[in-house]
Amino acid sequence: MESYISFFQYALIGIGATLIMDLWALTLRRAFGVPSLDFALVGRWLLQMRHGIWFHRPITGAPYQQGERPLGWLLHYAIGVIFAITFGIYAGTTWITQPTPAPVIIFGLLTVGFPFLIMQPAFGAGIAAARTPCPGKARVKSLMTHLVFGVGLWLSAMALAQF
Repeated sequence: MESYISFFQYALIGIGATLIMDLWALTLRRAFGVPSLDFALVGRWLLQMRHGIWFHRPITGAPYQQGERPLGWLLHYAIGVIFAITFGIYAGTTWITQPTPAPVIIFGLLTVGFPFLIMQPAFGAGIAAARTPCPGKARVKSLMTHLVFGVGLWLSAMALAQF
């Protein structure tokens, strides 16, 4: 029973961390004009897979897919939950009751491997955004976003520990 509870707790932590990451992106966009990922493209990517198309040059050139935006947002949050549960598998139930920042911040930084090695190449941006106009800026933005995700994991766990 305890494993089901911790699974649910880590899922909630993942949702909270993803929300914090989204608030970070919203703040960057509104305060500094920094564009964020259009999650419709994430949905388009997933929907194109059913046609055997896994890689794009670029994804923005792929045809619109019905339902791509809600599916993209759903996948975005599902990935956040999967990342949190993955962390939970290694951290166990003890960390939930006494969350510390260092492990999840490091874990958050490690999750940047997913966009660097899977999503960005699949979207036509190359490994670690190598084919973008400003790869360095794109890399720093990705690293910062995933650092914020790690902080979000910790803040969400701290909030959950209060209950």
